Parts: sequence; C-alpha cells; structure tokens
Amino acid sequence: MPWYDNFKFLWDNVLQITPQQAVMYLIGGLLIFLAIKKGLEPALLLPMGFGAILVNLPNTGVLNWEMPGVGNVNGIIEWLYKIGIEASEAMPVLLFVGIGAMIDFGPLLTNPKMLLFGAAAQFGIFFTLSVAVLCGFSLQDAASIGIIGAADGPTSILVSQVLKSQYIGAIAVAAYSYMALVPIIQPFAIKLVTTKEERKIRMPYNPKKVSRLARILFPIIVTIIAGLIAPSSVALVGMLMFGNLLRECLCLDSLAQTAQTALANLITIFLGITISFSMKAENFVRWETLMIMGLGLVAFVFDTIGGVLFAKLINLFCKKENRINPMVGGAGISAFPMSARVVQKLGLEADNQNHLLMHAIGANVAGQIGSVVAGGIILTMMMR
Repeated sequence: MPWYDNFKFLWDNVLQITPQQAVMYLIGGLLIFLAIKKGLEPALLLPMGFGAILVNLPNTGVLNWEMPGVGNVNGIIEWLYKIGIEASEAMPVLLFVGIGAMIDFGPLLTNPKMLLFGAAAQFGIFFTLSVAVLCGFSLQDAASIGIIGAADGPTSILVSQVLKSQYIGAIAVAAYSYMALVPIIQPFAIKLVTTKEERKIRMPYNPKKVSRLARILFPIIVTIIAGLIAPSSVALVGMLMFGNLLRECLCLDSLAQTAQTALANLITIFLGITISFSMKAENFVRWETLMIMGLGLVAFVFDTIGGVLFAKLINLFCKKENRINPMVGGAGISAFPMSARVVQKLGLEADNQNHLLMHAIGANVAGQIGSVVAGGIILTMMMR
C-alpha cells in the first residue's frame, strides 16, 4: 500500500473523532494523572482513564464491530462488560471476597455499638436519592445516583447495573473519584457541624479479647440477618462475609492471602477497564454527568454529616465521661481505612493526645456492612 494511502487512512480516522470523543480523551488523561501523579485510587482510576480513551477511538476492535463473513462481533471490552457486569454482575460481586478478606472486624466486635454509625452514615444515600428525583432524574437513575453515597465503588456499579441506569459510567467515576477525595471532603463536612470542643472529646479505648469462635460466627450471622432484612443484598454481603470467613479460619490462610492479593488485584484491574465500556462519549459527555458529579458530592457530605449528627444525638443521653466524639460517627462511611485516618488526624489537630483511630476503625468497618445492606435495601425497594 503506497504511503499516501496510509496517510489518507490515518487522516480519515482523525476526521471521525467527534468533539465529545476529544473531551473523553481529556477526561481519560485527567483520571490517569490523578492516579499516577496524585495517587488517588490508582488501581481503578488508571484503568478507567485508559479505558475511557480506548473505547472512544474510532474503528477499533474493542467494541462491537463488523467482521466480514461473520457479522457483528463483540470486541474485548464489550465482551468483558456483557459477561462480567451486564449479564452476571460477577466482577463487582467477586471483588467483595477480596475486600472481606482484608477487613479485621475485631474493633467492631470489641465495641458493637459502632454498628449504629455504619447505619447512620448511609443517610446521604437516601437524601441524595430524593434530591435527584427533584432534579428530574427517573426513580431508577436517582436510586443509582444516591448509592454513590455508599462510598463503595463495586456497590455503586452493581446497583446502577441492576437498575439499568443509563448513567453507570458517570456514577462509577463519581464513586471512585470521591472515595479518593475523602481526605479532602470529610474534614470540610465534619468541621461544618462540629465545634473544636466537640472534636477534643476523648474516648478511652479498652479493647476486650474477641474469641476465635466469635470472629468465625460473626460473618455467618451477619449474612443470615442481611438476607432476612434485605434479600437483594445477599450477593454483596455474602461475598464480603465469605472473604472475611476465609481470613478468620486460620487453616485457610493461603486462600485468604490469595483473596486479598491475587483475586482482588485481578478483579480490580479488569473491573476498571471494563466499566469504561459505559464511558462512550455519546453517553458520558452530557450535562447530566456534571449533575451526577455534584449529587455524588452531596451524597458523600451528607453521609458524613448524618453520622456526626447521630453521634451528637446519642451524646444527649450519655454521661459526660461516656460521650462519643462526634467525628467517630462520620467514620461510618464505607471508605476504609481512609475515613478512620481522617478522624484520627482531626482528633490530633484538636488535641495532640486525642487518639480516636481504633474507635473510628470500628465505625469504618461497620460502614462496609452498612453500605452493602443499604445497596440491597435500595434494590429491594426498586424491584418490588
């Protein structure tokens, strides 16, 4: 083929790039920059950013394409999406096995009342759902947008996919972006509704020994209770608790290590690049995407505020020496362990001897349970 034919082929492809696709190249580049340069959720923002560029290149084989003599063929990204997310939701669900294997529920079992904050800090989900409906989104799309407040990317992807939201790409980007920005968002939200004196409140930590039997029974009991309260949450809660059960059964340590490392890393890589299928320019470059990003921020802020205000409510009925530092309530979101670290840092800023980390971790791991149960409740409500 003469060189000028190659040049013409290249030029024809360049001319096929739409302004919206050019915008997606910039968005993909921004996600890659945030992942590499800023270290914000690199395991997911990097493949999502690269995938956003990949799926918006013209005439490639990563999406549906025409094969002579065969007809339409699914490209690799479209195939992964249809098999791993659309048809079975396998990728986000399997990722929870790895997440569960990483979590130590010991601080929660030592102080079970922290479960209350894992529930209270889901307030932003339902508040944002209501706001999204008022903004003109359908109930299914509004529920999918609200679940961004779960501070849990796989749950956001699963719920928006099951509810067939047309904004799954924007929801995934918002969920993971704001998870990465927790160290910026949460201090603002916490300081908005607390005084310095409240942030100084000390909470003595007297850990009790948690038996091996209690650690093993906990994931089993939680799965049963979640299945009775919100049956649609069992796929998520069950896999999360199964991973934790692997962790606690010391005879299965090699399986737990595999779930924490190889399985979690592999699913994370492919989930990130696969979700980019829903980031095609015509679906992503809309005003609605900006609205979703804004509503996602509202969800994160009000999740934190909900947990903090609930802690302040409890303090009205507590003796002074038994008061809870309200910031611990804000750690009840699912962004583990970032949220707990934020609370520890703010506690030390207010009083350099105020160590809240273990209390905050208890609320934080409770948030892992609360977020997936909230996702199940949303699905149960929407699918009736």
